[in-house]
Amino acid sequence: MAAKDVDADIILFCGVDFMAETAAILNPDKKVLIPSTEAICPMAMQIDAEMVKKAKEKYNAPFVAYVNTHAETKAVADVCCTSANVAKVVENLDAERVLLGPDANLAWYAAEKTGKEVIAVPQYGNCCVHQSFTAKDVLTAREKHPDATIIVHPECRPEVQKLADFVGSTSQMVRFVEQSDAEKVIIGTEIGLIERLRQQSDKTILPLKESVCRAMKRNTMDGVVKALVEERNVVRVDEKIAEKARRAIERMFELC
Repeated sequence: MAAKDVDADIILFCGVDFMAETAAILNPDKKVLIPSTEAICPMAMQIDAEMVKKAKEKYNAPFVAYVNTHAETKAVADVCCTSANVAKVVENLDAERVLLGPDANLAWYAAEKTGKEVIAVPQYGNCCVHQSFTAKDVLTAREKHPDATIIVHPECRPEVQKLADFVGSTSQMVRFVEQSDAEKVIIGTEIGLIERLRQQSDKTILPLKESVCRAMKRNTMDGVVKALVEERNVVRVDEKIAEKARRAIERMFELC
């Protein structure tokens, strides 16, 4: 979301495809590049525009598209959300029944936070990185490190969220580590954040389990250099789709 405030003619997005697409949607007059065209998010592939249309027709409810979706999906959504603001978006929607996808665990989290009926579309959509964490992992970590605080991402399974000391988005977990009195923190998310926090903090930072996003890791320094030097891998989104997707993203900012 920070890409909307970038003051540059060219944006190089070192992330997966939907992230770069979103940057292009929010910056139609700028050139957005991605180091690797193979950095495709598996979860974003679990939902499409047709699934959203059918769900809205079946349940007669607004659809909240997680930002981890492709432009075509955002274009038919009523509003977008991030893992940081999903509860606020759902809470502020004028509806007691809400559709949310593609992450079913995030839908459960939103329902817990708001008390509303949040229906996951698809029913079992998930991020393979966060789905890999289990309740047994949490219990084992507690037994091995009784003095540690355990924090996890809301893309984790409900039973994992229930056992954690704190559940939050990437930015919220970073803030927790910075502001908490805990000297040892175990984190249930992609290993890249653990490595980053170890560099930034004097605290003991441990992974709940080493879980790697292989799509994200397709972005390499070689790809970064080639993308910048050759201005290649330009991210393009159909103008009509981008306009509709932009409205859903802007609605998110309005509700938050």
